[in-house]
Amino acid sequence: MLGIKIRGVRGSIPTPGPEYLRFGGNTPCIEIRTSTGDRLIFDAGSGIRALGNSLTREAAGEPIHANIFLTHFHWDHIQGIPFFIPLFDAKNRISFFSGSSGLPLQEAIEGQMTKPYFPIHLDQVAAARDFHQLADGDGFEIAGVTVRPFPLNHPQGASGYRIESNGSAIVYATDNEPGDARLDDTLLEYADGADILICDSQYTPETYGAHRGWGHGTWENAVHVAMKARVKKLLLFHHDPIHDDDMMLHIASMAKKCFPNTEAAWEGFTATL
Repeated sequence: MLGIKIRGVRGSIPTPGPEYLRFGGNTPCIEIRTSTGDRLIFDAGSGIRALGNSLTREAAGEPIHANIFLTHFHWDHIQGIPFFIPLFDAKNRISFFSGSSGLPLQEAIEGQMTKPYFPIHLDQVAAARDFHQLADGDGFEIAGVTVRPFPLNHPQGASGYRIESNGSAIVYATDNEPGDARLDDTLLEYADGADILICDSQYTPETYGAHRGWGHGTWENAVHVAMKARVKKLLLFHHDPIHDDDMMLHIASMAKKCFPNTEAAWEGFTATL
């Protein structure tokens, strides 16, 4: 069994405000629950803060072992780490994972919690920490789940993940720009037959031209992948900060006309496979 809860959906920067309440304004964080009760966390944007509070309440004083898989190290995907409460309890262990692209993992995580950017260095937090960089394509087994990273087309590198358990599969492919033939084929390979594809769709076809090379795609690109990879459900993800609830409803409506089982991801979305 795989259970999923989305904790943050927004790209680039958090977007507080009443016009974002329906879909949410936190930056990326995906929580996946296993049949053994373990949690796998994908990305640590501002959405991970509420997740950390929830984990602490549920643990009721028992140790927490959190497994955090990062797609890359741009600010919107790691900015919640200093506010993840389990980091500050000596009973806990936080395991960080990333794909093979980008900076060394430990260096990247420690780099954001240093002066003049943050008052507390990562060395000062109480929880035990370990760091693991995974080679593209290698399967990592954890709590009865296989996690396989694969490369995406994004400035300075990024990784997607295919998460599989007992024949079910979730594919997380945010921060990806189509146009590199090799990486486009890789995404189709890893997305093939997935129950849920969470796919970058930050721009509209009309606005993409002004952002070419920024490392993101459109809802049309996401639909194309979903159709070619024969996925069961598509979740549009990494919403542009200028796209309020009305715009997101419009984007979802347009995408549904092409691929009916499409939703624009929202904070609080849950599903069990």
